Amino acid sequence: MKKIVLCTVISIFTFLKTNAQEIQFGAKTGVSFASLKVKNQTFSITNSETGFYIGGFAGIRVFEAFTFQPELIYVAVEGLNQINMPLMVNYEVSEDFKVLAGPSLGFLLDVNDGFESFNYGIEIGAAYDIYISRSIEGLYAEARYNFGLANLLENAPSGVTRKLSGLFVGLGYRFK
Repeated sequence: MKKIVLCTVISIFTFLKTNAQEIQFGAKTGVSFASLKVKNQTFSITNSETGFYIGGFAGIRVFEAFTFQPELIYVAVEGLNQINMPLMVNYEVSEDFKVLAGPSLGFLLDVNDGFESFNYGIEIGAAYDIYISRSIEGLYAEARYNFGLANLLENAPSGVTRKLSGLFVGLGYRFK
């Protein structure tokens, strides 16, 4: 499965590199509100933790209003640290406001026996450009939610799931 994901990511980057008109790099950081939900047929337990995230991204303009934005993010939440790789598509609703959506791949770093280390999900969110002055352009605020789809239990019995989701709120900066 990991080889398929790696080949897919490499193919996407190769295609976009040959077709991209404009590439912009940036950094981001913020607060992560993680939610780990264990569920079976009779009950559901949710545990929430707060942490932070930090990382970088490349914004690759594909069409006039669409940008492909692969990211590499370190998410630090007690017991749920992970390397997250969202593959977002940004749609510019206006010059300052963007909506984002795309798949997200995660690799949990604190994995105990009986648990999977590979996580995946769908992320949706929005970003708004913040203009402080002409000397500080490229700053934006962002909020997004990751819907965890992977069952993180190894060999889970039927109907038993352990899924990780999270809300991310933070600031980013696009380098000029």
